[in-house]
Amino acid sequence: MSLNETPRANRFHIAILGRRNAGKSSLLNAISGQNAAIVSPVPGTTTDPVYRAMELHGAGPVVFIDTPGIDDVGDLGGERVSRTLKVLRKTDAAILVIDGTVGYGEPEKRVMTEMEDRRIPVITVVNKIDVAQDGVLDEIYRECRGPIRVSASEQIGISAVVSAMADLVRQSASAAGPPLIGDLLEPGDIVVLVVPVDIEAPKGRLILPQVQTIRDILDH
Repeated sequence: MSLNETPRANRFHIAILGRRNAGKSSLLNAISGQNAAIVSPVPGTTTDPVYRAMELHGAGPVVFIDTPGIDDVGDLGGERVSRTLKVLRKTDAAILVIDGTVGYGEPEKRVMTEMEDRRIPVITVVNKIDVAQDGVLDEIYRECRGPIRVSASEQIGISAVVSAMADLVRQSASAAGPPLIGDLLEPGDIVVLVVPVDIEAPKGRLILPQVQTIRDILDH
């Protein structure tokens, strides 16, 4: 196991929610700096939750969950919305992506209520600000408190989203309890790890406690 292979269950889970074609997958790609999710102008391209493990700058290993649209319709669409809401059971925080060309309506209100009931911290993002009309944006700002303005396609505001997400991850880590040993160290300290021999461990690979300890040292 490498430092980039922190088990998914141990990573902070961040769900990306929003309507179809709001730009959820585009935002994930912009955050990750790679084509981590399929992007298409066809509504409903993401039909099932997609889990993407990655390193979030300033926060460490996380899992982003790209979800189907919260406004999907029809029998199949209803099932996809249901799967999206089930994702909230394993979500530590969420990004609600509002389409700046459409506005804030019942789908957003419904999922916000669900997250409030589950006490899931949410960062609200208004996407497509480069093409949105002022009237629609004004309506969104009346409904939402301090949304982050972005254009995922033009790479506008992405650093603000990453910074806000990293703050949430760090706050959650602080609330969860003290670090393993990171708070005992100062920058530049030398750490010697004395590791017992485990004959069951794969040759040449780190075992989980080693990975967790080294990860904690590097993060602090």
